[in-house]
Amino acid sequence: MPQHSVLKPAALTAGALALSGAAVVGYAAGYEVRAFTLRHAVVPVLPVGRAPLRVLHLSDLHLVPSQRAKREWVRRLADLEPDLVVTTGDNMADMEAVPAVLDAYAGLLERPGVFVLGSNDYWAPEPRNWAAYLWRKSGPDDMDGTRLPTDDLVRGFTDAGWLDLDNVRTRLTVRDVDLELVGVDDPHLRYDRYEDVAGPAAADADLTVGVTHAPYRRTLDAMTSDGAGLIVAGHTHGGQVCVPGYGALVANCDLPREQVKGLSRWSAGGHDAWLHVSAGLGTSPYSPFRLACRPEATLLELVPVR
Repeated sequence: MPQHSVLKPAALTAGALALSGAAVVGYAAGYEVRAFTLRHAVVPVLPVGRAPLRVLHLSDLHLVPSQRAKREWVRRLADLEPDLVVTTGDNMADMEAVPAVLDAYAGLLERPGVFVLGSNDYWAPEPRNWAAYLWRKSGPDDMDGTRLPTDDLVRGFTDAGWLDLDNVRTRLTVRDVDLELVGVDDPHLRYDRYEDVAGPAAADADLTVGVTHAPYRRTLDAMTSDGAGLIVAGHTHGGQVCVPGYGALVANCDLPREQVKGLSRWSAGGHDAWLHVSAGLGTSPYSPFRLACRPEATLLELVPVR
């Protein structure tokens, strides 16, 4: 009499879980990490009577020269003809990445622009277990690895006319809108020196904008307390791994998990600001996946307060 093997329920369950897990990993690493998406958000923050201002916010490219699809996607953003470009850091992930970054930004460098730097504009990423991302500490990193060619990147941006806002306070007029810009170097590396730029928002500016790479509470509180109407940041990757119906598992800083991407409100010192955190366009080369958190750039339409 022939013998038939019978799979027990536990074995069937384990096999189904393994297949499901493999499918999720394949989707996250094979598709979603390259599913570049343009977001739109309307921010009512300008004085009454001002024309809308279109601000393109990019962050966290983590670019390596071989990522041609990402480079081409970013290049096409120039077709949007934004009034202002803001990039909030972590542009590089390779020692040879500067020419690739400048190539990706080529058309955008012809538009008015401002930038701050992130940790991966200073230090090359280090190999690590990708799963460690899910339980990594939220505090600042102590970096002692390979230095990236930061000066070359900054020179490429500033030679094109973009303003370096790392621990800088300045003014810029864009389409008759008088902007006060207050930026800090990367808080995740403790390079920020807000005391160098602190002070009440200029009463004669149409809008004060805070710009930072990592949205740590201390930075958001300081900028908001001083009267910034809009703050833009990156760094979080939107959590990078999200659970549908729950959201991000981590923020990679002390920002509340619910605010790791998109537009929200921030309150401090009796003031309120709009906060936009970009989920960014890339990942570390050592954790090349995204789940329920597509890589993104955002076109912010700044409009008058109603």
